[in-house]
Amino acid sequence: MPKVTFSLSGQNESPTKFVAKARNFEIVIDEPANLGGTDHGPNPVEYILAGYAGCLNVMGHLVAKEQGIELQKLEIELEGDLDPDKLFGKPTDQRAGYQEIRLKLKPQTTATQEQLDKWVEEVEARCPVNDNLANITPIKVAVEKTLGVSSN
Repeated sequence: MPKVTFSLSGQNESPTKFVAKARNFEIVIDEPANLGGTDHGPNPVEYILAGYAGCLNVMGHLVAKEQGIELQKLEIELEGDLDPDKLFGKPTDQRAGYQEIRLKLKPQTTATQEQLDKWVEEVEARCPVNDNLANITPIKVAVEKTLGVSSN
């Protein structure tokens, strides 16, 4: 199957608020007030958790269907810890991102524990967001300067 490319673009509305477009959807990204934002949307690391949960949902249902597991409902809980010192330029040996993400899948099903163990192993192996979080993904950054408007 050929590669599928996803894209997103946008611009800032303030130092903490970024509005992006993905396909026909507007995504508002902002920081909570206690981190200097206006709280108009989830922050970037919350979107990572949301993207992960969304991917696990799709993969969970797809794999369940393939494995003959009836999945009536799937509740997903995620939380992660990060140290904001690096974010704010303070000296630290901690990394900027999540130090750990804790995930709880709560499937409503009649499947046995053995079936669920096989199911979750396959879900983790095939979920693209899980793969991106668990493995180093090359990132290529380019900077294209644009001319600003003079205030003269």
